[in-house]
Amino acid sequence: MAPPEPKPGRPLDAQALRRLVARVHRAPQAPWLHGEVARRMAERLDVIRLQPTTVLDWWSHLGASATVLAQTYPKARIIAVEPEAAPIAMRPRSPWWSPRRWAAAPAEVLGESAAAQIKAELLWANMGLHFNQDVEGLLKRWRGSVAVGGFVMFSTLGPGSLEQLRKIYREQGWPPPLAPFVDMHDLGDMLVQAGFADPVMDQEQITLTWASAEALLAELRTLGGNLDPQRTAGLRTPRWRARLEHLLRAGRGADGRLSLGFEVVYGHAFCPPPRHLLAPSTSVPLEDLKLMARSGRKRG
Repeated sequence: MAPPEPKPGRPLDAQALRRLVARVHRAPQAPWLHGEVARRMAERLDVIRLQPTTVLDWWSHLGASATVLAQTYPKARIIAVEPEAAPIAMRPRSPWWSPRRWAAAPAEVLGESAAAQIKAELLWANMGLHFNQDVEGLLKRWRGSVAVGGFVMFSTLGPGSLEQLRKIYREQGWPPPLAPFVDMHDLGDMLVQAGFADPVMDQEQITLTWASAEALLAELRTLGGNLDPQRTAGLRTPRWRARLEHLLRAGRGADGRLSLGFEVVYGHAFCPPPRHLLAPSTSVPLEDLKLMARSGRKRG
């Protein structure tokens, strides 16, 4: 019997991934890093002349991009797209008395399946791609939601993220602290395979600092979790946690603060007109061939 076909996508714990996606979408607000990356990604829109009339803001709550998109495209119809399994993300999070509740008109919100029926000139996805196992499949779905001539713009964490933390785990002989992220060159290839054209990929390193190991670990939890199938099974002990905090404190910088680096990958690509492929073989009736041959002799 032939061996089973390998499952597509990144090597992630699928059950842990579902729990993680539900948790990050229940959070009252997106991580600070996501908002900062949204601001930096919006600066890259200056090089694109197209002014979209419809924008799909993919996983809008997690991406923290509503304000920068509204400021960049004040006349556009901006649709917040949220996961089907996270309906709480579609509800207002500000209390009824909060001024933020009245700061702007509520965004139009759709689930992923409903959003798939819309063709937008811009599909914007900030810091959400690394929460997906089947990255190639997601890019193909995005391709189906972008109008011809439109473009996709996204950001995600790259494999250079959290090297300081991974070094600690290696030196201690512990299993990896996180699942691997997709390299930006592979993402560029995936964009082409999905049907996009002229992909442009870029990356930068963003370093965050904290006053304590406790604050570092607390914020790290808001950014995700360990989805590597080879991670330690079961719960860690308070003694292990104390050991990790001690090792993190040992890496303080000259300013006394702890730091972690994040590789942020940016990408954008355009949606070209569909290509009409020729059939591998063509059938021509015999009489038509005779007619073409006679016509050719007469022209000679």
